[in-house]
Amino acid sequence: MSASGSIFSGSSRYSTDFQQIINRSVAIASLSMTQMQTAKVALGDQSAALVAMDAKFSSLQSAIASLGSAAATYNSAVSDGSVAGASAGTGAFQGVYSLEVVDIGSYTSVMSKDAGLLKVTDPSTTSISTSADFTLTVGGVAQPLITPAANTLTDLANAINASGAGVEATIVNLGTSATPDYRLSLASTKLGAVSVELTDGTTDLLGTPSAGTLASYRVNGQPTVAIESDSRSVTIAPGLPATLLKAGTAQITVSHNTSGVGGTLSSIAKAYNAAVDEIDKYHAEGGSKALRGSSMLYVLSQSLRDIAGYSSGSGPISSLSSLGLGFDDKGKLSLDQAVFSAATDGQFQALSDFLGSSSTGGFMKYASDVMAGLEDTTNGAIKTAISGIQAQLTQQDSRIAEEQTRIDALQKNLEARMAASDALIASMEQQVNFMNGLMESMLVNQRNYY
Repeated sequence: MSASGSIFSGSSRYSTDFQQIINRSVAIASLSMTQMQTAKVALGDQSAALVAMDAKFSSLQSAIASLGSAAATYNSAVSDGSVAGASAGTGAFQGVYSLEVVDIGSYTSVMSKDAGLLKVTDPSTTSISTSADFTLTVGGVAQPLITPAANTLTDLANAINASGAGVEATIVNLGTSATPDYRLSLASTKLGAVSVELTDGTTDLLGTPSAGTLASYRVNGQPTVAIESDSRSVTIAPGLPATLLKAGTAQITVSHNTSGVGGTLSSIAKAYNAAVDEIDKYHAEGGSKALRGSSMLYVLSQSLRDIAGYSSGSGPISSLSSLGLGFDDKGKLSLDQAVFSAATDGQFQALSDFLGSSSTGGFMKYASDVMAGLEDTTNGAIKTAISGIQAQLTQQDSRIAEEQTRIDALQKNLEARMAASDALIASMEQQVNFMNGLMESMLVNQRNYY
């Protein structure tokens, strides 16, 4: 509503009355806009409440969705961790694998020559060659020209490492502390015999290489001729990578990771309780009134009850309660770890059947469908309610702006009319004062004459 200030200079004694008329007329005309503004505040409160509610239910939806990946995880145990390391992942098969590491292999290594090159006593200031460019060949493949930032051994080693050429450069001291003799040392990044050459355009800078060997291993005693690898990181089965550490034999046991499911169920319980607490804000005595009485609260509460009460109807695991997920004496959902462990011990298939997937059936599909009914960006109850209120707020802003324009026009019109009336009365008052003065002067003159 436009602010009404004094618009008269006091020319008329009725100017204050005219101002009061304007103020009262504008106030009466503004009543509808005040109601609109009050309604807008209420809509804003509802929108904020639904956005907060949406965050809680979105977290619950994410927790439920993570059940699928939790059920697909595996534990892997290695009988001798000094022989190999292993980590089961997606696509692994439960079982026991025997890994025989025949040889962990070695890397080809070579060092700059002892004779015919410049001696380096400080690798940060000098190099083994005065050349600005070097040609590196690895495995018979010439690499792009190596150009160090400066003509030092340190910069040469850094340039080789930055090239990604399949070798790792280091600097070693073959002299004493008093009389150092720094050399460039190169090692292949793959196991086995790898040819490595480095020239400065005229001179071969490397000595005789120490050829590496390939790693070799067998899985479950096969094949007769060991499998060879140019890396110590190998895949011995689908979803089962292993790292070869030393020669020897180790048993790798892969089993389903039910503890991951237990942890996810605890996360679901936490998200579920947070959603319940958010709903209770609008039921509690003295709590928020933004959504009080809204049918949305019933829809949300019923959705939570449906998820917690899901039952497959058959099987050794047929409900969340049979997994130990139930309500405590405070009405909070929590997981009894002892019950969960007992229910899933040796029963992974029953657990998998109960959980199902978000697309095929079981608890996950049921719960995912319920949550989609609330959180789907197009048809979800919460999302559509939020977008609906946003549309109402936009419409309300438009109505308020139109009403403000009407009130401003009314006030301007009244001010013009009252100003004209005030000016007219002021003029009449001046005329009256003139006539009164004239009559008074005539009376005085008449009394003096007689």
